[in-house]
Amino acid sequence: MSAWKLKRTVQCAKCPWRKDVDPYDIPNGYSRDKHCALKRTIAAPGDLAPLFASEQHVMACHETQDAHCIGWLVNQWGPGNNIAVRIQMLSCENAETVRTIGEQHETFEETLPQ
Repeated sequence: MSAWKLKRTVQCAKCPWRKDVDPYDIPNGYSRDKHCALKRTIAAPGDLAPLFASEQHVMACHETQDAHCIGWLVNQWGPGNNIAVRIQMLSCENAETVRTIGEQHETFEETLPQ
């Protein structure tokens, strides 16, 4: 596995994984349909199937489309127990600089507005 770097390592100010963020207040407007469609980026905890998938689904940052969503990454790398993400992060050269800001939602469902 070749080494790589994240393009963004600090969570953005309007990340929906942050508990203090109103998802309706994101750049370029909010779409519940698009938000719900991101469910495909969430692995079942401990599921090994994504390791063998031809395409891995990643949640992009809504501020920087060519970068990972840091809230999503930290969730899937940690409590989400996404094995494919954990293995991928082993070769990430700047993984130690990843950080979130404030309290985070524990599940994808919690990121959806009520």
